Amino acid sequence: MIFLRHINFFLCIVFLCSFNVNSQSTNNDYVVVIDPGHGGKDPGNRGNGYYEKNIVLNIALNVGSDLTKNNKNIKVIYTRKDDRFIDLYKRAQIANNANADLFISIHCDAHNSNAYGAGTFVLGLHANERNFKIAQKENSVIFLEEDYEEKYDGFDPNNPESVISLVLMQEEYLDQSIIAADYIQDFLVKDLNRKDRKVKQAGFVVLRNTYMPSVLVETGFLTNKIEGKYLNSLKGQKEIAKSISNGIVKYLSTIDAKKLNYNSIINTTKGSFKGDNNYIFKIQISASSKLLPLKSYNFKGLNNLSTINSNGLIKYYYGNTKSYKEAKKLLNKAIKAGFKSSFISVFKDGGLYDLKKYLSEFE
Repeated sequence: MIFLRHINFFLCIVFLCSFNVNSQSTNNDYVVVIDPGHGGKDPGNRGNGYYEKNIVLNIALNVGSDLTKNNKNIKVIYTRKDDRFIDLYKRAQIANNANADLFISIHCDAHNSNAYGAGTFVLGLHANERNFKIAQKENSVIFLEEDYEEKYDGFDPNNPESVISLVLMQEEYLDQSIIAADYIQDFLVKDLNRKDRKVKQAGFVVLRNTYMPSVLVETGFLTNKIEGKYLNSLKGQKEIAKSISNGIVKYLSTIDAKKLNYNSIINTTKGSFKGDNNYIFKIQISASSKLLPLKSYNFKGLNNLSTINSNGLIKYYYGNTKSYKEAKKLLNKAIKAGFKSSFISVFKDGGLYDLKKYLSEFE
């Protein structure tokens, strides 16, 4: 019964999203929403007597400062800027209302061992019991919210089966979420020589209703004496923030071509692109860890579908043309069908090619 309620809830969200404008920002600026976890009556974990809510707030404010200080085209919005309690669903609501390009939720981890190191998470099925425990800990905050049963449609943080409905919400953005998480993780490990706890998938409620690429960062373990002391220090908070902001900037630089698709390609009427027979254009409409039958009813009426398996992630493509002009029409059709985050991909000699480079070569 609970599972059916989750599916009905998911279908309602899909229906509402079909009337939504493109979830990515529609001006020349990038919008990044930074979410310091916990706050107010929810202190987060208290490893070694520290307050997670205070540490992650300081890190988040430093991330925002780094981003706006060095990149005038990035707009930062915080879910909280002081010590207050924010419902999990409201955090996602803030990001959606801002038409954000990226949502980053910042946390500190805890464990009953001497575990240490940094890890990043995207929404997905728990690969193991440890991932479930991490998500369970972060999700338990919903019990502090009023009427949480109604807000989260019966979601139970203690029931692994409840995660199924969460995963469906973010699959359209999984590919980009993993890329963003990977860049952040890479800077945390290489810049700060942190133990690499990898990019993982787990069922975090705070990520479930965001309509954009979303990442949760576990900056380290407060329960580890050495790491906890580092996380609680101003030096540690600034260094971690710098690595996170570097990862964000690197990720945003990879979606320039996607931005170009949204803001200029659809509306371009002048200019011609001759291309050549070595180039093929397809529209990436989705990405998922599961393989769906390539039937039009699974893809909102679209046909001429294909897939590419990229390290276990299935990328779904619509259309196949040697004409860039035709690709723009296909992109417009995909967006109108409801695939708001779709974008043009170009292939050369069977391999993925950089669209921005193609445009500069043949404009």
